[in-house]
Amino acid sequence: MKDDSIMQIFDTLNNTKTELKFLDKVTIYLCGVTVYDDAHIGHARTIIVFDVLRRFLESQKNIVEIVQNFTDVDDKIIARANEKKVSTVELTSKYTENYFRDFDKLNVKRATHYPKATEHIEDMLNLISQLIDKKCAYITKNGVYFSVSKFRDYGKLSKKNIKELISGSRVMVDEEKNDPLDFALWKFSDTQPIWNSPWGKGRPGWHIECSAMSRKYLGDGFDIHGGGRDLIFPHHENEIAQSESSTSNQFAKIWMHVGMITINGEKMSKSIGNVKSVSHVLENWGSNIIRLFCLSGHYSKPIDYSEKIMMENVTKLRQIETSYYELRLAEGMNKKSYTNEFVNECKEEFDSALNNDFNIPVALTAFYKLIREINSLAADEKITCDVSSIILPELERMMDILGINIVKISDDEKDEINHLIEKRNVYRNEKNFDEADKIREQIAEKNITFIDHKNSTRWVKREKIKAE
Repeated sequence: MKDDSIMQIFDTLNNTKTELKFLDKVTIYLCGVTVYDDAHIGHARTIIVFDVLRRFLESQKNIVEIVQNFTDVDDKIIARANEKKVSTVELTSKYTENYFRDFDKLNVKRATHYPKATEHIEDMLNLISQLIDKKCAYITKNGVYFSVSKFRDYGKLSKKNIKELISGSRVMVDEEKNDPLDFALWKFSDTQPIWNSPWGKGRPGWHIECSAMSRKYLGDGFDIHGGGRDLIFPHHENEIAQSESSTSNQFAKIWMHVGMITINGEKMSKSIGNVKSVSHVLENWGSNIIRLFCLSGHYSKPIDYSEKIMMENVTKLRQIETSYYELRLAEGMNKKSYTNEFVNECKEEFDSALNNDFNIPVALTAFYKLIREINSLAADEKITCDVSSIILPELERMMDILGINIVKISDDEKDEINHLIEKRNVYRNEKNFDEADKIREQIAEKNITFIDHKNSTRWVKREKIKAE
């Protein structure tokens, strides 16, 4: 019988759920963004999934060290900088700043380290030297290439057959390469940005960056390597080949991949013009709706973005807000004490789902089960201070793990609103509905919504959502 407190994650490499075993802390390397443009909703999903993973592990009193890189040297970056007539440093600095602006607003906790490729050139050169010494890489007039044929297990992550890859290869023909599948570790160039190397001036290939930086910060055999499913081949496959060829050790224990986001059933593409930037979606929907959407399907499966689906999540957010304020503004004591049994049941279902291949949709089912209980108690006017003291801590724990950040209210504003409600109740009792409605409008300007029960009035401070 499986222990529900032991976390298992589907490992892409072994094609099975694998127990997360770690020593003093959980170490995670997450492939970040290439900073030549603003991050889009697809990037957001991957990073939010790993943010929730981290939050859950930390809620279980685990220490988590997470490294997320920035690729700030790349052919796309150089092309975009030339197009905009700016330096690559100016371009990458702008989009790195934009990244932090957007993801701070998304309530994503900052990673432990954010290494940049340009700050770790020496580490990459050392790794390339090791591969050359081991005859796993060779030098041509165009650069230094990794020899795929020297790594016997090439294709083990993506489950691709080397012969099939060669026959179906669309790799650009380079007569200097020994094999069409061989990939660049170092590209010779005279175009800035370039660095000196023992083999000639140039810049690193894409794949070598993550191998060098993950090993520098986390060492060999770290716990989880993550990223989008689109990175399985060739990026992560090549990382494994060059890293394990260098060390003869296991590179990462578990490979965890997040599914793509489609837009109304179509792949996001600049040529189609359907790419949704994080900043655009934030402006229209806010962080909570984006997080609820990104967590709505199993992390490993694709999910589809549409305005209809976003509106459905607005409805869910409103239920969460209402439940929170019903508990937060509770008064009095209940003659019949409320037990922990139902709350513990929801907690166990929530945690068990996350431990079982991080099944967030099932965890959300337990979360909304608790929400329905709160709303039911509220409708029967059974939420008192003692009831709230039992339910609210668990609701807040779940919201913190999910990264849902309800709009809070100050004590002064709370007192002011309660005073206005008292006045409104007096007017209602006097059947002076015109004055009562004026107060309702006055409070509505603060984005406060009334909830009228049979014998009392509650209120909720709502998040403003532009697209609603």
